[in-house]
Amino acid sequence: MLRSFLTMVSLTVLLLASAYAAVPMASKEPAASNIGFVLYTKSHSPGTLNARWMYTNAYRGPGLATGGPKEGFVGHYHVRYFYDDGKFSDEYDLLIEKTGDCYEVTWTADGMVKAVGVGMEVENGLAVGWRRIAD
Repeated sequence: MLRSFLTMVSLTVLLLASAYAAVPMASKEPAASNIGFVLYTKSHSPGTLNARWMYTNAYRGPGLATGGPKEGFVGHYHVRYFYDDGKFSDEYDLLIEKTGDCYEVTWTADGMVKAVGVGMEVENGLAVGWRRIAD
């Protein structure tokens, strides 16, 4: 009986000690998710797409893709993105390819792939989820 009592006391002490032990807190700022989204819509100018983009939950703004085909989305473009405050963000060569109902999108700069994405046509344009390629 004494052995059972001592075992119970020991377990109680361990339980209480673990309850009061320091618990590491989660970081206030989570790491960036490396996920972005862009919606391309047709411009009034043939071969031009308007863009509305966002990256993680911190960056967003408009963009303009030029040099594409007169109809559809598939083709080669040159795209420039800006932040909402009007400052320049990034510039890429943009390739949009179609496979079945899906689109595969590639952003390149200096001959290197910088980001890849997949998309689908929606009522008002082409919706694309994307991620950056690690350098």
